[in-house]
Amino acid sequence: EVQLVESGGGSVQTGGSLKLACAAPGLTFADYYIGWIRQVPGKDREQVSCIGGSDDETYHLDSVKGRFAISVDNVKNTVYLEMTRLKPEDTGIYYCVADIDRCRNWNLPGHYQYLEHWGQGTLVTVSS
Repeated sequence: EVQLVESGGGSVQTGGSLKLACAAPGLTFADYYIGWIRQVPGKDREQVSCIGGSDDETYHLDSVKGRFAISVDNVKNTVYLEMTRLKPEDTGIYYCVADIDRCRNWNLPGHYQYLEHWGQGTLVTVSS
């Protein structure tokens, strides 16, 4: 069974930084699109960032552009989400997700339920 293992969540103040990591032993990231979907209390899940394991496709939610950067290390089979200038509205549970479907399709209505591999989630808390 494939497992995605997230790390790097925590609590920071507004303006702080965190770096999330997602490792997947047994999964070849080069064959997948890997992203982060967050769940904010009281809101629908939203795709934050996504990257192709072997192509140049990337996606960032408008509200995180210029603050978050996603990268993949195919040697370590790990995806990183570097988050800077964090805001309280970035608070939520961040799930690492991997699927063979392209990042651009993840936001199609109802599509999240079909994404294949999910991590257990890591909590990010940004205080004002």
